[in-house]
Amino acid sequence: MKAHIAVDIGGTQLRAGLYNLDSIKPTKLVKTSTQHADETPLHRLISLIESVWSEDIEISSIGVAAPGPVNPYEGIVYTTPNIPGWENFPLGSHLFEYFNVPILIGNDANLAALGEWQFGIGQGHSHLIYLTVSTGVGGGIIVENRPLLGVKGLAAEIGHITVLPDGPLCSCGQPGHLEALSSGTAITNWFSEAIAKGFPSKLSGQKNLTSKVIAEAANNGEELAIAAFKRAGFYLGLGIINLLHIFNPSIIIIGGGVSRSGNLFIEPIKTTLEQQVISSRYLDDLMITSPSLGDEAGLVGALVLARSHDKDHLI
Repeated sequence: MKAHIAVDIGGTQLRAGLYNLDSIKPTKLVKTSTQHADETPLHRLISLIESVWSEDIEISSIGVAAPGPVNPYEGIVYTTPNIPGWENFPLGSHLFEYFNVPILIGNDANLAALGEWQFGIGQGHSHLIYLTVSTGVGGGIIVENRPLLGVKGLAAEIGHITVLPDGPLCSCGQPGHLEALSSGTAITNWFSEAIAKGFPSKLSGQKNLTSKVIAEAANNGEELAIAAFKRAGFYLGLGIINLLHIFNPSIIIIGGGVSRSGNLFIEPIKTTLEQQVISSRYLDDLMITSPSLGDEAGLVGALVLARSHDKDHLI
């Protein structure tokens, strides 16, 4: 029997699934930690893939969703923040040398967009934007039923759109990026700085603040917490405005932990769009929604990528 393997690489967890040729439900799914004192992440990844690969199954290809800037044409992970040593790392070559089957690698957010487009809420949309807002901000873009990759596969780094020159530093070290203003980390940082400046809050003095805790305070009516989400939503709205004007999608999918704050976050986004879009035509029939695949979007996208090897073109 023929099958594909899909892999999702995270900074803390690795997941691999075995899929037959006509289903997005894995016949076997295994998870393990990315880091271990006695093994490199690569060795742990290889062992994980072996654990879902039965001897009686012929694997057509392996699709891999990897974090950080990735060159999908050469299978190189340029850098990833949570896996030490993966700088210009030829992951595709390493896996091919070991397994001797086609290896297809893509950025995890790009592949999440691909998964939602092929099998999730994005089905039927030929122009799609996917955003994930959690610790950072990532995304993927579908244009005319094809993922936007760029000449080296580095396109759609949505979190690094500049929306406030001279604004707070992003995790990448540059000022004013979307990630530095709208991520969960950004919400927590702004809220903590406001308390330090003397703004009143019931959370003053609380340790281990998170955007989830701040969202709970906002839902209980705390003005400073509400302001933190309004600010984050406003700036994410500015970023989306730029994307609307360039790509004119029919659907925007917003996932990630921060998006689960609901209207606290989404309403400021919609208000910004309505106030700053150059024409209301951009908003006509525009669908703004949550992902339907949830945390499985990246893994399903890796499966779509793996299956693309059986076609006459690379997704």
